[in-house]
Amino acid sequence: MMNTSQTLPEQTKAVAEKTVYSILFTISLSHLLNDMLQSVIPSIYPLIKTNFHLSFSDIGLVTLTYQLTASLLQPFIGLYTDKKPQPYSLAFGMSFTLLGLICLALAPNFAMILLSVSLIGIGSSIFHPESSRVAHLASGGKRGLAQSIFQLGGNAGSALGPLLAALIVIPFGQGSIMWFSLAALLAIIILFNIGKWYKGFAVAKTKVVKTVSDHPALSKARVTTSLIILLVLIFSKYFYLASMTSYYTFFLIDKFHLGVQSSQIHLFIFLASVAAGTLLGGPLGDKFGRKYIIWISILGVAPFTLLLPYADLMWTTVLSVIIGVIISSAFSAILVYAQELMPGKVGMIAGLFFGFAFGMGGLGSAILGKLADVTSINYVFQVCAFLPLIGILTGFLPNLESKKK
Repeated sequence: MMNTSQTLPEQTKAVAEKTVYSILFTISLSHLLNDMLQSVIPSIYPLIKTNFHLSFSDIGLVTLTYQLTASLLQPFIGLYTDKKPQPYSLAFGMSFTLLGLICLALAPNFAMILLSVSLIGIGSSIFHPESSRVAHLASGGKRGLAQSIFQLGGNAGSALGPLLAALIVIPFGQGSIMWFSLAALLAIIILFNIGKWYKGFAVAKTKVVKTVSDHPALSKARVTTSLIILLVLIFSKYFYLASMTSYYTFFLIDKFHLGVQSSQIHLFIFLASVAAGTLLGGPLGDKFGRKYIIWISILGVAPFTLLLPYADLMWTTVLSVIIGVIISSAFSAILVYAQELMPGKVGMIAGLFFGFAFGMGGLGSAILGKLADVTSINYVFQVCAFLPLIGILTGFLPNLESKKK
């Protein structure tokens, strides 16, 4: 009896510490496809703005519609699946994205565009909490690394979307969006197979992870305050990113008189730098502490955002790369930090933070679009340059690593 009781914890710990890289890279690939399809939306803004005679406020409303549908459901889906895992919900969610892309390709008016992007948003709201949980379960305790690999796929997909839109949609028109439905079909197949792994191992591994998790000795009030600070940091990061993803092309066209395709390539360069920097935050957070990585990633980018509105084209490109690399390391560190604040609530935390990130991106796009109509695109970038200064709030976060020792 003594041998059995001693062996069981060792066996469960061995399972929890095994990093399943095949699943991590597969879920990262599905994240790439998902976010690539989502990034088609802002990539075609110049096209639909011309075709449907839209204002910047209308463009902001498109982003707001997509981001709200992509955000509001996520915490509830995560909370539900914390209690009742749904292995095949990933493939089911991608089906909404597929339908949204078909509708977007055929949309005859502004109302149909809003409906199309809302369907894509619903697909995203189902995908992110559960896929983040899959990454967590496959991490083997290397949570920062796992989230960085997962996020790398998403950011790489976000970078590919504008490039593919520049090569396919801009030259051949709105109807060519239909080609992206093939990527959605591929993602459905991949996610269905991930669902098989999830169904076989998720429940057992969730119990194992809970068994070996570290619980920080923090009061409920301290945890709540820390979560609020993290959400404020997410606000600063994604409000700034909204200015880049939604209006960077317009900024370049307005200030440097670039063509649409050329501006899309510059957007791709920025988003590629975001993808490249994604791998830094998680592993560095595992090694040096997530609080310090969060601080560097958000507050540390401020000098470069403050310079960008006043730079020439060459330095604008250089600064956009620096900004992308630094700011992209924040999300993985923030998400894992929050999950460590509330062990056992992986899906809820993932849904809350992914949802809030999308919501802030959508709200930011709408507000900044209105501001651009009233003032100018250049003024929008001058104002947004100050947002990373909010990163100073990171100093009020507890050091979870010291709590665990």
